[in-house]
Amino acid sequence: MAEPAAAPPKEVPPITIKKYANRRLYNTATSTYVTLDHLAQMVKDGADFAVYDAKTGEDITRQVLTHIIVEEEAKGQNLLPLSFLRHLISFYGDSLQAIVPRYLDYSMQAFARNQEQMRTYMRDAFSGLMPFGRFEEMGKQNMALFENAMKMFTPFFPGEQGRAPAGKDTAGEKTKGGEAEIEDLRAKLDRMQRQLDQLTGDKK
Repeated sequence: MAEPAAAPPKEVPPITIKKYANRRLYNTATSTYVTLDHLAQMVKDGADFAVYDAKTGEDITRQVLTHIIVEEEAKGQNLLPLSFLRHLISFYGDSLQAIVPRYLDYSMQAFARNQEQMRTYMRDAFSGLMPFGRFEEMGKQNMALFENAMKMFTPFFPGEQGRAPAGKDTAGEKTKGGEAEIEDLRAKLDRMQRQLDQLTGDKK
């Protein structure tokens, strides 16, 4: 007699954090008040949590996480280059705003999947092995990845500037509407995700 299939593991709901009017944060799992530093450590430890306004019940997780980043940057823990911040700000209100979060999410996922390998290379480097060839190889792979991604957002690839696709007249071609453009870019992002999975899916 075949044994019954094991039940799938239950998904653990995120920890609920309540934010009160006095800006105090309350961890309902531990029944204690916490600070932004505590939440930052929870993120680093891989703990999933959601922050809600204690009065309205509104999910304010995004605002709180953004506040953590601002606090870390103010301490001198600079991870966000000025050029990146300027580009990010410029996309607010832009037609590409709807797809920027997905693009950044995919890029960060690819980086995260490589982080252990990168840490190993760093340890080797500081141990005197200096494996710069490995860094160069990874850099080339990442560059190829982002070049393929960026091709999806440009009408002409390098070497093809000024050359229209076969059978099309760019002089008389009309641009797509906003909605159609976003749908097209979303489809391209899906293709980019598949490329990311192929290049980095086995690296953890």
